[in-house]
Amino acid sequence: MTTLVQKAVAHSRFNFNRRLGPGYVLLILWVLAMVGLPIARWLWGDDVIPGMVTLAAILQATAVFLLVVPQWGFNRTLAAFGVVALIGWGAEFIGHRTGFPFGPYVYTDALQPQLGGVPLLIPIAWWMLLPSSWTMAQLIVGERQRWWHHLAFVGVSALALTAWDLFLDPQMVAWGFWVWENPVGYFGIPWTNFAGWLLVSATITALVRPRPLDPQPLAFLYGVVWFLQSIGLGVFWGKVGPAVVGSLAMGAVMLLAYWRSRQRQMRSDTQ
Repeated sequence: MTTLVQKAVAHSRFNFNRRLGPGYVLLILWVLAMVGLPIARWLWGDDVIPGMVTLAAILQATAVFLLVVPQWGFNRTLAAFGVVALIGWGAEFIGHRTGFPFGPYVYTDALQPQLGGVPLLIPIAWWMLLPSSWTMAQLIVGERQRWWHHLAFVGVSALALTAWDLFLDPQMVAWGFWVWENPVGYFGIPWTNFAGWLLVSATITALVRPRPLDPQPLAFLYGVVWFLQSIGLGVFWGKVGPAVVGSLAMGAVMLLAYWRSRQRQMRSDTQ
């Protein structure tokens, strides 16, 4: 039987023009924005950080959307984005008002515009890496034929996304985007925050029930995020501890995905 991964790989054999499609162009622009952020800060100061972060997030989220559309269709992709944005915003709205599920925190005025005290960029940020996390889970779990495969897929997707927050949260707090009431735990981030990430990302994944995705662009995106965060956070932003831990966590996800996909390919070649 053709495996899920083989189907996705077969789907990835698109032509040269699709390789240079708008999704890839936006990915290039996103990388340039990320690389340019510390340069812009050096030239014009900290005031440029919110605007540059907003630009980079919009570029990345739009690129991901355009990479998923050819595989799922516009309507299904839009519906998935809507679920991600709605649940993401709702979790953050409840979170900053009640402390559940992340722990007590408040957003500052740094990121604008806001709805209900939550920057509208935040729901977009949940979308930025979720399809890549689904792709990593797809490579690790493989064929989803039984209920426990679906459960494993949801869990691994949540772990793959939460690994990113080991980079993200210390960086965003350092930039003054939000403030924790009890900054004790992981480099000033409460451990409850990561439990909240696992819960929210697992809930979103269970509701969306993602179909197989082409692993080529989205797994690559996961790797680029890992590389940029490892170098940027550790070298340019002086957060060596989170850079090391985040690099190990996301790196472990990528290595496991590669190992599992290679195992399946070797079994397929011997059949």
